[in-house]
Amino acid sequence: MRELFAGRGAQPIAGAVPAAILRADEALWVEAARSVHDTAGRLVSVWGARRGEDFAVLAAYEIVSGLFVVELPVAASHGRYAGLAGLFPAANRMQRALHDLLGVRADDTQDARPWLRHGGWREDEFPLRADFARSAPGSVEPDRYAFVRVDGDGVHEIPVGPIHAGVIEPGHFRFSVVGEKVLRLEEHLGYTHKGIDKRFESFAVADGHRLAGRISGDSTVAYAWAYSQAAEATLGLAAPPRAAWLRALLLERERIANHLGDLGALGNDGGFGFALAQFMRLKEDWLRATGDAFGHRYAMDAVVPGGVASDPGDAKLAHLAHDAHVLAREVRQLRRIFDEHSGLQDRFITAGRVTPELARRLGLVGLAGRASGQAFDLRVDHPIAPYDEIGVKKIVYVAGDVAARVHGRFDELFESLRLCEAIVERIPHGESRAQLPSAREGFGVGWIEGWRGPVMVALEAGDDGRIRRCHAHDPSWHNWPVLEHAVMGNIVPDFPLINKSFNLTYAGVDL
Repeated sequence: MRELFAGRGAQPIAGAVPAAILRADEALWVEAARSVHDTAGRLVSVWGARRGEDFAVLAAYEIVSGLFVVELPVAASHGRYAGLAGLFPAANRMQRALHDLLGVRADDTQDARPWLRHGGWREDEFPLRADFARSAPGSVEPDRYAFVRVDGDGVHEIPVGPIHAGVIEPGHFRFSVVGEKVLRLEEHLGYTHKGIDKRFESFAVADGHRLAGRISGDSTVAYAWAYSQAAEATLGLAAPPRAAWLRALLLERERIANHLGDLGALGNDGGFGFALAQFMRLKEDWLRATGDAFGHRYAMDAVVPGGVASDPGDAKLAHLAHDAHVLAREVRQLRRIFDEHSGLQDRFITAGRVTPELARRLGLVGLAGRASGQAFDLRVDHPIAPYDEIGVKKIVYVAGDVAARVHGRFDELFESLRLCEAIVERIPHGESRAQLPSAREGFGVGWIEGWRGPVMVALEAGDDGRIRRCHAHDPSWHNWPVLEHAVMGNIVPDFPLINKSFNLTYAGVDL
C-alpha cells in the first residue's frame, strides 16, 4: 500500500516503527481509505491538529508493510472533511471526539451528538484550538445526551451510571430490555476527560513520556514505550539494544499483571470468589517484584526517550526469571480448577459472543479480537527488537465468547512468562540509556502491542524542543462499540461478566 502511494508523495517516517505518511488532497484521502479497506487493511486512529490558522485531519492505518498515515488539510473557513465511518465503523466516535476538540466535522456524520463535551465548553469553544479559553464554571448548560429509544411491548430502560459502586471509572450504560433479556445497549463515555491532548502541549519532548505513561494506569509501559518510539524518531535517535530488551521485559510483566487481575475478577464475577483471592495474591507478589527491580510497581517513568530510567542488573533479572517460572506452575494449577469448574464454564461458554465476521466488520482488536478470530498482534506482524529475535506465539480463538477471552488470557499469560525467561537469558550487555541529542522539528510515531491491544502515539515536535501536538490512541476506541453488540441477547446479570472479559479503559479514550 505504501509502495502504491509512493509515486503520489508518500514518504517514510523515520524510527523503529515501519511507517510512512501521505499528505493528500480530499480525492486522495478518500482513495487511500478505500484502498486500505479493499485490501483488508485496518483503521488504527483518526485525529486532528492545527496548521497555522487552519487544520489537518490525520488517519493511521495498519497495512501489510506497517503503519500508513494520511494527512488531509482542512481550511478553517470550511471545517469539513470526508468521513471514514462508512468504511470503518470504529471511526464514528473518533470523528465525534475530533469535532468536540478541534471543531472540524466529517461529511458523512449520521451521529453528530457530542462525545466528550458534557456541557464543559460553549458550542464555539474547542480545546485544541489556539484561542481556547475555558468557560467559567457553571456558565454552560450540561448536555442532555439523546440516547436511542427502543419501543415495543414490554420494553423498558435500565440506566446504569455514570457513577458506579466501588472505584470503577464513570461511564453511562443505557440498557433496553424485555424482562432480563438485553435488546440494546448504548454507552456514553467521556466523563473522565482530563485534557491530555491539550496538556501535552506544555511538555518538552524529552519529558512527555511522564504524561503518556499516566494516560491509562494499567498500560503505562505500553504508552511510555510508544511515546518514546515517537520521540526518538523526531530526535533521530535509537535506544541501545539492552534498553529494547528491558522495555520488552517490562511490557510482558505489565501484560502478566493485568491478565492475573482479570482472571481473578472473571472468576469472581462468575461466582467463584476463590479465584479472586488467589489471582490477586499472585498479582500482588508480581507487582512487588516489579517495584523492587524497577522502582515502581506499575513501572511508572521506567521507560524514557533514549532507553530505560534504570537497569536492575543481572542478579535481579535472574530473580525475576525465577519468579516467572514459579508463577507459571501456580497458574497451571488454577487453570485446571477453572476448566473443571462446571459453574464457571456454564457462565463463560456462549456468553457475550462476537462472531469472527462481526469482529472483522467492526474492527475488534487486541486480545478480544484474537478471541474472535482476528489474528493480529504487532509483536508478530510487525516485530521490533527484541521480538524479532525471540519470537512470539500468536494466541487465536474463534468462539468469540467469554470462555474464549478467558482461554486467551491464560495462553497469553503463559507465553509472556516464557518471554520473560527468554529475555533474561538472552539480554545483551551494554548501556541501557542513550543521551538525547539537541531538539529538532519532526514527526514520529510509536506503535506497541499493549496487553489490551495496539497502542499508538503520534508526535509533532517543534525545533524549540517542545511538543506541538501529541495524540495517543488506545485500542478501547475500537472495542467499546463492539461490547454493545456482545451483550445483545444476553441477560442483564451477565453484563458485568461480559464487560470484564473485554476490560476496556475509560481513561484511555477520554483524552
